Amino acid sequence: MVITNAKVMPVDRPVIENGYVRIENGIIVELGEMPYKGTDEQVFNANGGLLLPGFVDAHTHLGMWEDGLGFEGDDGNEDTDPATPHLRAIDAINPLDRCFREALESGVTTVVTGPGSANPIGGQMCALKTYGRRIEDMIIREPVAIKMALGENPKTVYHAKNQAPVTRMATAAIIREQLALARRYEQDLRNSETSDDDPPELDVKCEALLPVIKREMPVHFHAHRLDDIFTARRIAAEFNLDYIIVHGTQGHLAADLLAEDNIKVLCGPLICDRSKPELRDLTPASPSILHKAGVEFAIVTDHPVIPVQYLAICASIAVREGLPFEEAVKAITLAPARIIGIDDKVGSITPGKDADLVLFSGDPLLCKPTAVFCKGQRIL
Repeated sequence: MVITNAKVMPVDRPVIENGYVRIENGIIVELGEMPYKGTDEQVFNANGGLLLPGFVDAHTHLGMWEDGLGFEGDDGNEDTDPATPHLRAIDAINPLDRCFREALESGVTTVVTGPGSANPIGGQMCALKTYGRRIEDMIIREPVAIKMALGENPKTVYHAKNQAPVTRMATAAIIREQLALARRYEQDLRNSETSDDDPPELDVKCEALLPVIKREMPVHFHAHRLDDIFTARRIAAEFNLDYIIVHGTQGHLAADLLAEDNIKVLCGPLICDRSKPELRDLTPASPSILHKAGVEFAIVTDHPVIPVQYLAICASIAVREGLPFEEAVKAITLAPARIIGIDDKVGSITPGKDADLVLFSGDPLLCKPTAVFCKGQRIL
């Protein structure tokens, strides 16, 4: 099909004031200025609307805490063991949770979802489309990251159970211990391939961490306070990890240092209340401050903390607080896709990428879409 007569905002290149986008087999194959000269195409007339790539929310728990179900739908924290890298989000997500539909209705076509932050090592995150009934049909990349958590949440959870960790020291130590075990496990595997040594006994936790140790998969570190952000940096340096900071609530207090260290931040939630001590410095001006300092960042909702359908509203608040409009759009499209490593698939209107597109008749950060396409199929 071809979408015609649209103001196309590809994000990775200049705006086309009156353009078209051609799609084949769910993939963008061409975009350009009107008039469109092809023939025998299924045509969708955008009537001058603004066409954007589908929005990307790079940190949620969508489908892990199902809307309105209480404990029955609470599958985000296995808080019986502080180190659970082998847990897979795909085994907990319910695609029929109505919040997936609400995400689509607001233009969010891609999310990263996974475990919460009760455990120092929580499990495996995945990137998936918000359209579908079966996880296997929705996955973009799985796993996309290992979730680890620092600070208040693991302390609070395990203090109530009278077991470690109850301090930041113990949280970091548990993470280090499991990474050290995985590194030794990897060495033993390599040694068994070049000698007569038997391979080590299967360890599913270490197996899950092998891609992290080999720097093939990043760690998403839950960290609000600045000291926790730099603990994540320290652990990452010790084990040569690729890593991303999730939340980074106090990051604006040392944005220059984050930029100097090339620390990437998934920034949010921005418009929730300061419900716990770690959020006392929460400000929706964070994206603007990070941008001015040169920090690579994206805006996220942390659904259900902020419902995923309000991702664009978060970006609009960031604009109110000084973030340029174009950067706000980028912060919920191409920037999150790049940070989590799926920008070969989504995040911009680019030939070769999935045809995840949203059409607006007004301000895309404030209005609902008039049409939503996922892999070239019109959903709404």
